[in-house]
Amino acid sequence: MKIFEKLSFVQVCNLLEEKKNTLVLFHVRPDGDAVGSALALKLLLEAMGSRAWCLCANEIPQRLAFLSEGVQKSALFESIPEDFDVERVISVDTASSSQLGALYESFCGKIDVIIDHHAKGEPYADYYVASDAAAAGEIVFDISREMLKRGAIKAIPDKLDFCLYAAISSDTGCFKYSNVTPKTHICSAELLNSGIDTAEINRLLFDSKSMEVLAVEKAGLDTLKMFHNGKIAVVFFTYQMKQKLGVLDEHLETLIDVARSVEGVDVAVAIRQPGPEKTFRVSTRSSSAVDVSAVCAYFGGGGHVRAAGCTIVADCIEHVADLVITEIEKQLF
Repeated sequence: MKIFEKLSFVQVCNLLEEKKNTLVLFHVRPDGDAVGSALALKLLLEAMGSRAWCLCANEIPQRLAFLSEGVQKSALFESIPEDFDVERVISVDTASSSQLGALYESFCGKIDVIIDHHAKGEPYADYYVASDAAAAGEIVFDISREMLKRGAIKAIPDKLDFCLYAAISSDTGCFKYSNVTPKTHICSAELLNSGIDTAEINRLLFDSKSMEVLAVEKAGLDTLKMFHNGKIAVVFFTYQMKQKLGVLDEHLETLIDVARSVEGVDVAVAIRQPGPEKTFRVSTRSSSAVDVSAVCAYFGGGGHVRAAGCTIVADCIEHVADLVITEIEKQLF
């Protein structure tokens, strides 16, 4: 088993300062932090004289398309320009190789560095992990300001701060989650000072939902089940429900919020069945002492202490709930 090197902040900055054609990979079912931090890194690399292209196994969700406007139309593999000769590969906000989906098969052994903020993960290349950062966007913020200080760039590129603010706001739930630190607010204050429309960014991230998303949340609420005197809330979304409503995977991202919003809930769980196979994706959130990253790590997943996910193969969706609740119980009792 190969041992990967833990890099320092300076080492990462030195690596990025080298002018090379760079692919920036980010995880499947991308959220605002993955998209925002990857696009911001692309803009930074281009400002330093490199060519860069962002890549994901899934297309950027429609609800996050406002971030890529004017930067890159598509993030799918086939969108790579024909004359793009790859010289360097970086992954952002992706704690384990499985989160890269189909991309990992193409880039296994070719990834030069991981830039991430997840405390628990499985290194698949040399890595820089700042687990105290609220979002990967915070790390890219630090890198961009270091490059400005070094003189590697003369000014912050257009839209870079826009993407970084969205990344940070997305992963902190508009600055209401426990991962927010004083530094998070300091970074965000500087981003706000750049003149970006933070109110519009937050409206698009949190206050604007498609009819498909609202239909999914309604259907999810109908499946809500409570366990252990209301301490654990679980919502279910089967493939049959997905077909009936005619929705896509990107419309299921807020299911976890249905469970988390119930008064008195310590641990929220959303279980989704993306296809006809007996493979289920689990999202977990904790507002108590329960470490859901440990729960998900048991099933080969990972994430943060308060927010984590995993994939489980089981006979039925109810069995998945039983397995996850059993692991949660080990910490509750």
